[in-house]
Amino acid sequence: MSARPTVVLVAGLRGPVATHWQTWLGHRLDDRGEPNVTVPLLGREHIDLDERVAALDAVVRSVAGPVVLVAHSAGVITTVHWARRNAAAARRVVGALLATPPDLVSPLGAEYPSLDLLGEQGWTPVPVRLLPFPSIVAVSTTDDLADPQRVLALALAWGSEVEVLGPVGHLNPACGFGPWPRGEELLARLVEQAMELGSYGAVEVAS
Repeated sequence: MSARPTVVLVAGLRGPVATHWQTWLGHRLDDRGEPNVTVPLLGREHIDLDERVAALDAVVRSVAGPVVLVAHSAGVITTVHWARRNAAAARRVVGALLATPPDLVSPLGAEYPSLDLLGEQGWTPVPVRLLPFPSIVAVSTTDDLADPQRVLALALAWGSEVEVLGPVGHLNPACGFGPWPRGEELLARLVEQAMELGSYGAVEVAS
């Protein structure tokens, strides 16, 4: 059995939100003494993809040992771009929970940057190649930011297992999340599988 992976929480475009399920999950992990770290929350004022990929890369490289990623919303898109650009560091990842990614085709609400602006900042096209680590894509059937069929197509391209959540909206506080026990269960499954397999990239990644 391998050492317990460090959980790296990758938020979307939001800043700090005390009532978000990723915040709740981080506190739950802290309470159990399980290693976790949150990628710096840059907020919607910082939408340059390169900046966000660099922030995720710096966190992964700072962690000793294997990593499990827990990404939400635009954090999922950051994650797949990062994995494409940083093959060596991505070998440290032993699992990823990818929750309710936007498809970046469906129109975004007025509170979000426009699709054109996101395209200018490097977010599109979204990579559609196999991820180099096991992953679960959690799909909402009522997400205003994504058509579920498009998200299923992304999951297939990434080689991800699919978990259909049902009508959970964008899985954010506005939709009642908040605590997300199912996410905690999915994370536990990824961690347990990784520890049982005990195999992950042994490459040394310089910090």
